[in-house]
Amino acid sequence: MGFTIGGIREIRSASRRRVRSTEITAVAEYTGLWGWDVVPGARAVRAGGGRTDCSCGVAECPSPGAHPLALGEELAAGATLEKAAAAWAETPGAAILLPVGRSFDILDVPEVAGRVTLARLERMGLPLGPVAATPTGRALFFVAPGAAAELPDLLYRMGWDDAALDLRPLGPGDHITAPPSDHGGHGPMRWLRPPALDTADRPPQARLLLGTLAYVCARLCA
Repeated sequence: MGFTIGGIREIRSASRRRVRSTEITAVAEYTGLWGWDVVPGARAVRAGGGRTDCSCGVAECPSPGAHPLALGEELAAGATLEKAAAAWAETPGAAILLPVGRSFDILDVPEVAGRVTLARLERMGLPLGPVAATPTGRALFFVAPGAAAELPDLLYRMGWDDAALDLRPLGPGDHITAPPSDHGGHGPMRWLRPPALDTADRPPQARLLLGTLAYVCARLCA
């Protein structure tokens, strides 16, 4: 039996509903289970000529699909599934953004270095928090708040201050796109190491993994 136009529309509509349901469930998990604040974010929109616009409506938006919506309601840690559904009903199609600098800071490195570092740290039995991966080839290590401000001094004390490291911190004022949302029109975010009850609200201090992370970055990404 062939598909009718109406049938195709129903399939696409059902697919969109599943995506929305998945994201709303993820929002409730982030706020209720892991204790993180969540912000509705803009989405990238494919335009003519290969151009990427932003759902915020600002012409030539500098961060299409990667910033909070001006009118989106921030959900504080502890928000329920019902509150998540209500918030996303007001901003249909919004991406899930996590504010950085509150429950965690981020160390952003190339994914290849992140995967090698993650494997080494797991073998060493060192404490680890969540690690996310972007569709653009970056790994985001969740670490204790304050890492962004402390990073230059930490690298100096470890002797890595003069090294050409493709490693940057994210801290207060920054946001990251959370799985399973699309990141800037490039594809969905994903977890390399998902959140866990014993680490989500207590990510490790940056100094515990920075030495290994810097070493791997210097070897693989110089």
